[in-house]
Amino acid sequence: MGRSFGRVAAVVAWLAVVMTVGQACGRAEEAQVAQAAPEFALASLDGETIKLSDYQGRVVIVDFWATWCPPCREEIPHFVELQRQYGERGLTVIGVSVDQGGPQVVRSFAQEQGINYPLVMADARVVGDYGGIRGIPTTFVIDRQGRIVKKYVGYQDKSIFERDVEALL
Repeated sequence: MGRSFGRVAAVVAWLAVVMTVGQACGRAEEAQVAQAAPEFALASLDGETIKLSDYQGRVVIVDFWATWCPPCREEIPHFVELQRQYGERGLTVIGVSVDQGGPQVVRSFAQEQGINYPLVMADARVVGDYGGIRGIPTTFVIDRQGRIVKKYVGYQDKSIFERDVEALL
């Protein structure tokens, strides 16, 4: 129990930093990264383990988000459309929720929004491994070789992600 509490406390502390740093929701920046994406194994809303390596050979968008973040909520329909448009061609969107309310909060939100891509719950390790997250949404675009090629902080229009996906497929 102490170990689990420590992880939760770390995520809560991280969220406090995110909120304190000036509500980065809404500010956008783009960075070229070109490094290997950190592997993760996180619990889905159903309690199954989802690993980044499960999607090896695919273009992956990893989106750190929360149900309470307005810019995150604005981006979700874009990701639903992108998954629908490009899923068969090799795209997978993975939503990494930083919600403190747990899977039940995210599950009901996902059903309301018609989210059609895998959702997992963040832990302190994945937040640290994807360091440099100063706000949400923070989104990483990963190529078929497993390298981070783009990092976006703040809301982005669908056309930005569509351009990246088309270049990588």
